[in-house]
Amino acid sequence: MDEDVLSTPGHLISLAARGFARLSETRLKPLGFGVGQLPVLVALQDGKASTQRDLARFARVEQPPMAQMLARMERDGLIERTRDPADGRSSRIVLAKAARDGMPEAIAALFQGNEEALAGFTDAEAAQLVGLLKRLIDNLDQIANAESASSDC
Repeated sequence: MDEDVLSTPGHLISLAARGFARLSETRLKPLGFGVGQLPVLVALQDGKASTQRDLARFARVEQPPMAQMLARMERDGLIERTRDPADGRSSRIVLAKAARDGMPEAIAALFQGNEEALAGFTDAEAAQLVGLLKRLIDNLDQIANAESASSDC
């Protein structure tokens, strides 16, 4: 079988992801944000996470890189840490005023970029693409979890 490895879903999705990351970074940088910070910013804005552990889980990254990112975000004035009243060893993380104020413009820039990237797609095609990508991510998560569980044995 003579398949073109450059036409596989994995490769094409990787190219699309890199393209989206470049586009998003270009538009977010002038606003003081980085594309890698998005999951943290959204989780904090929506109240879905407030500890480093929760944020790492939400963003699907390991604790050490999350700690480094949070340290940079704190240095850049995007987040603030306070002692957790229930657990003195832990910190609660909240968006700083600068981040809260800049989020609406950042989100608008991201939505505009997505709209431009989907030029020529119908609303139904765009919705189908999102649905398919969510299913693909779920499949990949299941595979990773199964492989992680089998390597722990």
